[in-house]
Amino acid sequence: MTRITQDMDIASMLAALRQADGYYITNTARDMSQTDYKNRILLHTDLMAAPTREAAGYFSLEITGGASVHVDILRKQVDPFLKLDLLRQAMPKTMFQTLCRGVNLFGYRPYPPNVIRFTVREFAKYVDVWRTFDFLNHVPNMQAVFEEVAKAGKLNEPCICFSTGPEHTNAYYVAKVKEILAVTGEDITLCIKNHGGLGTPRRIGELVNAIKQAYPDLIIHYHGHNTDGNDVGRITEAVLNGAKIVDASDHAFTGYYGPPAVLTVIQTLKDHGKTAVGIDEAAVIATSDAIRDQRPHYAQFESQIKGFQPTVQIHKLPGGAMGSSLEQAAKGGFLDKMPDILHKELPKVQEELGNFWSVTPGSQILWTTAVSNVQHGRYESPSGDLKNLLLGKYGPFPFYQPADWIYEKVFGEDWRKVLAEQGGAEAISDMDIEQERKTLTDRLGYEPTEQQLVIYLQHPNDAVNFYKFEAEFGKAYVLPPSIFLRQGGFALGETMTFRDHFGKEHLLEVGPVQKTEDGHTNVYLNVDHHERVYVFEPVKPAGAAPAAAKLSKEEIAELAKAGDCRAPFAANVSAVSVKAGQAVAAGDQLLVLEAMKMQTPIVAEAAGVVVAVSVKVGQSLQPGDKLVKVDVKEG
Repeated sequence: MTRITQDMDIASMLAALRQADGYYITNTARDMSQTDYKNRILLHTDLMAAPTREAAGYFSLEITGGASVHVDILRKQVDPFLKLDLLRQAMPKTMFQTLCRGVNLFGYRPYPPNVIRFTVREFAKYVDVWRTFDFLNHVPNMQAVFEEVAKAGKLNEPCICFSTGPEHTNAYYVAKVKEILAVTGEDITLCIKNHGGLGTPRRIGELVNAIKQAYPDLIIHYHGHNTDGNDVGRITEAVLNGAKIVDASDHAFTGYYGPPAVLTVIQTLKDHGKTAVGIDEAAVIATSDAIRDQRPHYAQFESQIKGFQPTVQIHKLPGGAMGSSLEQAAKGGFLDKMPDILHKELPKVQEELGNFWSVTPGSQILWTTAVSNVQHGRYESPSGDLKNLLLGKYGPFPFYQPADWIYEKVFGEDWRKVLAEQGGAEAISDMDIEQERKTLTDRLGYEPTEQQLVIYLQHPNDAVNFYKFEAEFGKAYVLPPSIFLRQGGFALGETMTFRDHFGKEHLLEVGPVQKTEDGHTNVYLNVDHHERVYVFEPVKPAGAAPAAAKLSKEEIAELAKAGDCRAPFAANVSAVSVKAGQAVAAGDQLLVLEAMKMQTPIVAEAAGVVVAVSVKVGQSLQPGDKLVKVDVKEG
């Protein structure tokens, strides 16, 4: 039995896969973290698991990509490249795998071609297997990634995203495979990406068989979610029909919406005479033993709704989106409306918008549209991303166009004119990367590394905040989840130990907390046996102005017509497109807001001259906050 390692060339890997009498397993640790823990599994835990995961003999470890690159800097205060470097030191043989959203990379919007290529080149220094998908299965959106991965000598794993419905036939998917192979050639593995855990085991088996009948030498890698509790069945049928690689994860951390347990897959397929090639079952068990006691620290990030959800076959929301959507519903105060959103509105929206694949960014478009329809009326508050979808900016609808009435709801009575003038995919021009490097230098106060620039080009504001945080506070990834994710504070006299980035051990002892007359808080700590006092300012400074009264949706719309542009919802400023003194026409973009991973352009409602810009990139807003003031032309 041949173990495939990261130092092998592509031809040797594919030969081993084709000749194998059995199947290989990918440990999808990243997907497990995203689907069941809102991407919060810390590097500290992954490093604990590294020795036994290395010994387990997996085909690959999916450890980066998807939303994890963003959440690394936004929530976990860890450099995505440092994470890969440290794990590579601990796991020299195991191939690392990423999930790439094609033209959307590791973000939520299409990026310029030179940014795509730059990003792939830098990550390919660590990543061996590139699983690349597009939510419309539009191959041109993946082509730049394919090309750069091939140039780097890494393994391309294009995806066909799977869903259900009358349009999703074997003939459609086999034709899509042909289209992919025409671009990539045959030296690839092909992933069937069943991100929602959709269909029955029999349906997946039929699809694998149909592809293998058409392309007998093609290596198929099945990826699914266990949302309905039935993915082991789908994996079994995939392997019995010729799939050579399947996905699962560590049983100590498996939950409801992510991959099933590695050991369960192995035990089930043994009964069918199928062997997991190169797998050390003792190491698989030892991994879960090593990290099991870490799970309670992550309980706060597990789903608000417990239990398997067979209704995924109705709403089709994938595992990663399921957890984040429930979190948004809880924070937004509409958790009680989730049954209607999931089981009534979301299926309706899915069908109305073309029955495409509910995966990022498509899943966010479907989800935010369904939520908005329930809360504000059907298609009354379309997001910028929904508008771009209808305009064909992401690519053509794969099966059928939405009905005319939806276009009229979203774009108004002149929707045909809007579609004629603005419709169709637009080529995105290359970005001036050197100018962006200068901008980042100015924002950081020092010249960034290539890796820092790569992260900044995808998530500008969050990258700057992270690098400034790390410059001030050091590398926080060293803190175990028992400290980093602690809820409820620390007890007087409690001690904590950890090793810093350079391996030096530190001891912290919690001392008393004292409130001062001016509202500050003094926290006393013994740090390595030396007393330190840390002073914290009050959360709300004395004399703070009262919060402004909220404006209604109608009031915000009326103000916009008068040139007083206000935030229509809570969001962050993603881009500012105008400056004071600039003339604008009705419909010109003033700025872009980002909320729930969706970007919404804010446009001028009337022609005039910009007299004030009240916001800057990265600023957090509440509904009604001032954005831009336009001196509207009379008549």
